[in-house]
Amino acid sequence: MTRTIAILLAACLAAPRAAEAAGPQSADVSAAFGNTLLTIDPDGRSRKIWLQPDGTWTGLSRRGLDLAGKWTVKGDKVCLTQSKPRLPGSMCERFPPQPGASLQTKAQGKTVQLKLVKGRVTD
Repeated sequence: MTRTIAILLAACLAAPRAAEAAGPQSADVSAAFGNTLLTIDPDGRSRKIWLQPDGTWTGLSRRGLDLAGKWTVKGDKVCLTQSKPRLPGSMCERFPPQPGASLQTKAQGKTVQLKLVKGRVTD
């Protein structure tokens, strides 16, 4: 179950921007600051993730348990490591580029919706 949380949290993490004229595409996570990234499972239950500009993130699991870790940008993806509860390794993924946007991804064989919501949603 904890591994599932980590995979779905990681699935939330990259906001692509247009590639610069002479350079590769790079994730721009600034739209996530002050907003909530939801990972919504097929059953409708969701996790909430909040990225901070200092490279940390916090969140709430499907059950309302506290989550936390650090994030970094790698190309057009954002990678999360999870320290609360502690999980080894990191997971990298793209995520919606602006509040109101969403996309779908696969996590452990399930289609998961990633949605960036304006403001800090806690319920």
